[in-house]
Amino acid sequence: MDIEELQTFVDVADAGGVSPAARRLGVSKSIISRRLFRLEAELGVQLLARTTRGAALTEAGATFRDYAARACAEIDVARETILPAGELCGRLRVAVPLSFGPTHFAPILAEMARRHPRLQVHTCYSDRFVDLITEGYDCAIRVGYLQDSNLIARRIGPIQGKLVASPDYIRTHGAPETPEELAAHEALLQGSESWQLMDGDAIVTVRPQGRFKADNGTALAAAAAAGLGIACLPDGILHHYLASGELVPVMTRHPPAPAGAYVIRPSGQHPARKIRVLTELLIEHCEPAHADLAARREAPV
Repeated sequence: MDIEELQTFVDVADAGGVSPAARRLGVSKSIISRRLFRLEAELGVQLLARTTRGAALTEAGATFRDYAARACAEIDVARETILPAGELCGRLRVAVPLSFGPTHFAPILAEMARRHPRLQVHTCYSDRFVDLITEGYDCAIRVGYLQDSNLIARRIGPIQGKLVASPDYIRTHGAPETPEELAAHEALLQGSESWQLMDGDAIVTVRPQGRFKADNGTALAAAAAAGLGIACLPDGILHHYLASGELVPVMTRHPPAPAGAYVIRPSGQHPARKIRVLTELLIEHCEPAHADLAARREAPV
């Protein structure tokens, strides 16, 4: 039985159809279909019922899917075990934020691929929070404050940010000085998020309001530079705007609480070696040498 056909079947089952699985694997739909046909012919049963909306598992397919997934995982472990020390192979699918990712994380992922020529590195850049399990990602890099979930997170570095506005906005509306004064200002938001601000050693949570929203930090920085309101953004996005004077910091006595960058993976007993290697490489580039090692320990989020 061909392991590639098994993995393809698992990907189609998890993705819900041939088309999304083909996008996930980076191959044509015809290749996916041929692999499925050969697997079903060898087993002598129908695993997937094709529909206009995709593909649904048959009863036999639902049973076989779990066995196939475990077999593929065991084969991956076996491959890693017999490879020369430090060498990686297979496929690594990573979801990376579009804000921050291409400038800060893309060079590190490229270095990962350079060091491991037998490893396929597939990266998706999006500020959308992907479902790692449903969408078939091995891990994700996320920036900011983590929400509670059943995923496993490991901190790879600190993220500092600022509240900023354009000089024109400040001339017209003034600059808030306390968290309470933010209620009178237009906030530029990614959604309905709250902002966590420092008040001395304490953290104050505020829920700003505003009419302009975007799911991308770079877009929010551009909106702030256009004078639409106050944005809370990481320093990595703001460097150009602050250097040019298009944006200036506000509420400097109440900066955003320190956040972090994290590698997120599905829960399980042990992470795959390719995820461990990527995580250590990210820490090497992102974490200051004096950072507290205890903050890097894995913990559920």
